[in-house]
Amino acid sequence: MKKQLSLSQVREYGNVEFLARQLVEGFITGLHKSPFHGFSVEFAEHRLYNTGETTRHIDWKVFAKSERLFVKRYEEETNLRCHLLVDTSSSMYYPEKDNGKITFSIMAAACLAYLLQRQKDAVSLTTFADTIDLQTQVKSTPSHVHKVFNHLEQLLHQAPPQRKTSAADVIHQVAEKINKRSLVVIFSDMFENVEKSDALFSALQHLRHNLHEVLLFHVTDKKTEEDFAFDERPYEFIDLETGDRVKLQPGQIRGEYQQAVRSYFQELKMRCGQYKIDFIEADIARGFDQILTSYLVKRGKMK
Repeated sequence: MKKQLSLSQVREYGNVEFLARQLVEGFITGLHKSPFHGFSVEFAEHRLYNTGETTRHIDWKVFAKSERLFVKRYEEETNLRCHLLVDTSSSMYYPEKDNGKITFSIMAAACLAYLLQRQKDAVSLTTFADTIDLQTQVKSTPSHVHKVFNHLEQLLHQAPPQRKTSAADVIHQVAEKINKRSLVVIFSDMFENVEKSDALFSALQHLRHNLHEVLLFHVTDKKTEEDFAFDERPYEFIDLETGDRVKLQPGQIRGEYQQAVRSYFQELKMRCGQYKIDFIEADIARGFDQILTSYLVKRGKMK
């Protein structure tokens, strides 16, 4: 199994649990072979050293490999509760070929679920569009994680829905339901009503106000959705969530479109920075290593 897996291969093979295991193990093997050997799954058993604390628990073997100071975690420090949120609205089924963003998000969530299981951490899965479709319990048992994989596999084969995004409302609901400090990981293209972006930022701030850590993967097909890199010929563009249609040539609006989209994306990034939310641009063309690396960095910073 190749570490870099195309979205068409994911859909063709279909066994989400098996593919997640292969991807994660391949990723970890690659890290062990890289110059950054210490910067890998040691995060499962270590955390970054904080200036001023005792040096008694520093792991000098890891320091020799990575030249970075880590201290050993103890059992009470290692138990993480992680809630995976996957946006299943209509816009996530773009590009139509292999249902790009939703397939990517399903597989990325599966990889994190497998990694969490490997680290003996608890995981929950929530899928949503305008409302919450599914919200599992947060557990670490093998049987529970297997059910999470089954839910993701069912989602992989689900027909594209005709549903809008209401991430703000859903995130508020999730914030109210999580009663213990957790890591909330969101996979979404965040294509909501741009004019009402304050509602989305208010919801994200709600999570932080409740002391949750947040990792937001902004899932896009960068080539077309940000760069608008279409061939110069007539197209009919269809809004997947409203069904609105417009016929034009890309060059007629490319500059204006790029400016509007990049302005919105930049605001997303800036506001997340203000709320101390980790905002990760997840281009579906770049594979899954970007997801696993970002998670391990976040995990390593959490006490």
